[in-house]
Amino acid sequence: MIICRFTAISVPSLKYTHIEVKKITPEAILQSLNLAKGSKIMNAGILFFAENVHKFILQAQMTLIAFKGTNRIHIYDRKDVRDDLLIQFNEAIVFLKKHLNVRSEIKGVNREDIYEIPLEALREAVANAIIHRDYSVRGTSLMVEIHEDKVVIVNPGGLPAGLTLADLMNVSIRRNELIADMFARMDKVERVGTGIRRMRDAMKDVGLAYPEIKSDRFFTITFKRPVGISKAQDTTQKTTQKILDIIFENPSINRKELAQKIGNITEDGIKYHLTKLAKLGKLKRIGPDKGGQWQVADKSSGGN
Repeated sequence: MIICRFTAISVPSLKYTHIEVKKITPEAILQSLNLAKGSKIMNAGILFFAENVHKFILQAQMTLIAFKGTNRIHIYDRKDVRDDLLIQFNEAIVFLKKHLNVRSEIKGVNREDIYEIPLEALREAVANAIIHRDYSVRGTSLMVEIHEDKVVIVNPGGLPAGLTLADLMNVSIRRNELIADMFARMDKVERVGTGIRRMRDAMKDVGLAYPEIKSDRFFTITFKRPVGISKAQDTTQKTTQKILDIIFENPSINRKELAQKIGNITEDGIKYHLTKLAKLGKLKRIGPDKGGQWQVADKSSGGN
């Protein structure tokens, strides 16, 4: 495509590139971002700045779907996004926030919304799907699916040849370097390729299971949803009380033993609850991590 045909460049993506638009031409903007060579625009330039991306790259679209139940039969909300990649990213996050359970916590004078799946993990997953998608596969769409029991993000194009799922934690190979650089420039991802690790860390921090990853012709990442928000709160309260009761009876118990006694919870999940209880003043650690013990704040009631 010729740059002179691509003059309507003042789109939402541009304000995040930290370039002073008024001082340079559209040609210079694209060239400074490595999105144009001479008078030719790269596909990445079209994907970020074209007014009608779908007109030039038919398969450059994202489909957002919310299903009833746990299968892919009954759709109750759907949105097809054919705009530039930044709009696709933002629309996906808005859609996820619309359909996921959320609770609020007051921290100081501020209120913080806490979603059942950490938004940090979901943002990383959506950004990585956009960045690593194979845009040459015709007749496909990047899918963001919300089910009753899970969130699934599917992008066309599996792992590059020679790369395995086990490599993802240690190797950074970017299918679309220009797209990756643009997302990093807009502060949507890190440049160093830590997306999978950041997703896992975000889930671990709140005691949730790591996302499941599969790769063949498509790359699929699945986040298991917790139970419904009211049930989740009830379950959390019961788990918290069990932890307090067990520690009251056995102050020297460790995380592994606690997880075994309670069941259906990981050691990381136990760590999350212990940290929260300590912050609330309900537990106190006496001595070092190894060889020390916990003390329940209100021993007379066993934590009740």
